[in-house]
Amino acid sequence: MTTAIPVDQYCVLGHPVEHSLSPRIQNRFAELTGQHLTYTRQLVPLDGFDAALDALRAQGVRGCNVTLPFKHQAYAYARKHGQLSARAELAQACNLLDFSADSIFADNTDGVGLVQDLRANAGYELAGRD
Repeated sequence: MTTAIPVDQYCVLGHPVEHSLSPRIQNRFAELTGQHLTYTRQLVPLDGFDAALDALRAQGVRGCNVTLPFKHQAYAYARKHGQLSARAELAQACNLLDFSADSIFADNTDGVGLVQDLRANAGYELAGRD
Protein backbone atom coordinates (compact mmCIF):
# COMPACT_ATOMS: atom_id res chain seq x y z
CA MET A 1 0.00 0.00 0.00
CA THR A 2 1.43 3.37 -1.00
CA THR A 3 0.79 6.61 0.78
CA ALA A 4 -0.18 9.60 -1.35
CA ILE A 5 2.32 12.42 -1.24
CA PRO A 6 0.63 15.69 -0.29
CA VAL A 7 0.48 18.28 -3.04
CA ASP A 8 1.27 21.85 -2.01
CA GLN A 9 -0.94 24.46 -3.65
CA TYR A 10 0.19 27.87 -4.87
CA CYS A 11 -1.32 30.47 -7.18
CA VAL A 12 -0.96 33.85 -8.79
CA LEU A 13 -3.62 36.45 -8.02
CA GLY A 14 -4.57 39.34 -10.23
CA HIS A 15 -7.18 41.28 -12.15
CA PRO A 16 -6.65 40.50 -14.97
CA VAL A 17 -4.61 37.32 -14.57
CA GLU A 18 -5.49 35.22 -17.64
CA HIS A 19 -2.32 36.40 -19.41
CA SER A 20 0.01 35.09 -16.71
CA LEU A 21 2.42 32.37 -17.78
CA SER A 22 3.32 31.65 -14.16
CA PRO A 23 1.22 28.46 -13.85
CA ARG A 24 2.82 26.92 -16.91
CA ILE A 25 6.32 27.91 -15.79
CA GLN A 26 5.93 26.91 -12.14
CA ASN A 27 4.20 23.59 -12.86
CA ARG A 28 6.85 22.62 -15.40
CA PHE A 29 9.64 23.57 -12.99
CA ALA A 30 7.99 21.45 -10.29
CA GLU A 31 7.72 18.53 -12.70
CA LEU A 32 11.40 18.79 -13.68
CA THR A 33 12.56 19.04 -10.06
CA GLY A 34 10.25 16.39 -8.60
CA GLN A 35 8.27 18.78 -6.41
CA HIS A 36 4.69 17.89 -5.54
CA LEU A 37 2.77 21.08 -6.12
CA THR A 38 0.13 22.71 -8.22
CA TYR A 39 0.25 26.33 -9.27
CA THR A 40 -2.88 27.99 -10.64
CA ARG A 41 -4.11 31.45 -11.50
CA GLN A 42 -7.01 33.13 -9.77
CA LEU A 43 -8.96 36.12 -10.99
CA VAL A 44 -9.80 38.23 -7.94
CA PRO A 45 -12.61 40.80 -7.93
CA LEU A 46 -11.26 44.32 -7.55
CA ASP A 47 -13.14 44.68 -4.26
CA GLY A 48 -12.39 41.17 -3.00
CA PHE A 49 -8.66 40.87 -2.41
CA ASP A 50 -8.69 40.42 1.39
CA ALA A 51 -11.56 37.92 1.18
CA ALA A 52 -9.67 35.97 -1.50
CA LEU A 53 -6.58 35.75 0.74
CA ASP A 54 -8.67 34.68 3.72
CA ALA A 55 -10.23 31.91 1.62
CA LEU A 56 -6.88 30.72 0.23
CA ARG A 57 -5.39 30.51 3.71
CA ALA A 58 -8.44 28.60 4.98
CA GLN A 59 -8.05 26.14 2.07
CA GLY A 60 -4.44 25.45 3.01
CA VAL A 61 -2.81 27.17 0.03
CA ARG A 62 0.89 27.59 0.87
CA GLY A 63 1.47 30.91 -0.85
CA CYS A 64 0.86 33.12 -3.84
CA ASN A 65 2.29 35.65 -6.19
CA VAL A 66 0.44 38.93 -6.53
CA THR A 67 0.10 41.01 -9.69
CA LEU A 68 -1.28 44.46 -10.25
CA PRO A 69 -3.50 45.98 -9.09
CA PHE A 70 -3.16 44.20 -5.74
CA LYS A 71 0.46 44.73 -4.68
CA HIS A 72 -0.32 47.60 -2.30
CA GLN A 73 -3.29 45.70 -0.86
CA ALA A 74 -1.02 42.68 -0.31
CA TYR A 75 1.31 44.94 1.66
CA ALA A 76 -1.54 46.20 3.84
CA TYR A 77 -2.87 42.68 4.42
CA ALA A 78 0.55 41.32 5.35
CA ARG A 79 1.25 44.28 7.60
CA LYS A 80 -1.94 43.45 9.49
CA HIS A 81 -1.54 39.64 9.55
CA GLY A 82 2.17 38.85 9.35
CA GLN A 83 5.72 39.95 8.66
CA LEU A 84 7.18 42.06 5.89
CA SER A 85 10.64 41.86 4.39
CA ALA A 86 12.77 45.00 4.29
CA ARG A 87 12.18 45.15 0.51
CA ALA A 88 8.40 45.01 0.99
CA GLU A 89 8.61 47.73 3.64
CA LEU A 90 10.68 49.92 1.36
CA ALA A 91 8.36 49.46 -1.63
CA GLN A 92 5.18 49.39 0.47
CA ALA A 93 4.08 46.70 -1.97
CA CYS A 94 4.31 42.90 -2.11
CA ASN A 95 4.37 40.42 -4.96
CA LEU A 96 5.00 37.31 -2.85
CA LEU A 97 2.99 35.98 0.09
CA ASP A 98 4.09 32.87 2.01
CA PHE A 99 1.36 31.19 4.07
CA SER A 100 3.45 28.21 5.18
CA ALA A 101 3.49 29.31 8.82
CA ASP A 102 0.58 30.36 11.02
CA SER A 103 1.16 33.90 9.88
CA ILE A 104 2.15 35.47 6.59
CA PHE A 105 5.57 36.44 5.30
CA ALA A 106 5.49 39.01 2.51
CA ASP A 107 8.26 40.07 0.16
CA ASN A 108 8.80 42.17 -2.93
CA THR A 109 11.11 40.59 -5.49
CA ASP A 110 10.30 42.97 -8.36
CA GLY A 111 13.29 45.29 -7.87
CA VAL A 112 15.93 42.64 -7.29
CA GLY A 113 14.58 40.65 -10.24
CA LEU A 114 14.81 43.65 -12.54
CA VAL A 115 18.37 44.46 -11.44
CA GLN A 116 19.50 40.84 -11.92
CA ASP A 117 17.88 40.73 -15.36
CA LEU A 118 19.55 43.98 -16.44
CA ARG A 119 22.94 42.67 -15.31
CA ALA A 120 22.66 39.14 -16.69
CA ASN A 121 20.73 39.69 -19.90
CA ALA A 122 21.45 43.28 -20.92
CA GLY A 123 25.00 43.57 -19.58
CA TYR A 124 23.95 46.78 -17.85
CA GLU A 125 25.57 47.60 -14.51
CA LEU A 126 23.70 49.94 -12.19
CA ALA A 127 26.45 50.52 -9.62
CA GLY A 128 27.43 54.18 -9.36
CA ARG A 129 24.44 55.44 -11.35
CA ASP A 130 22.10 58.01 -9.85
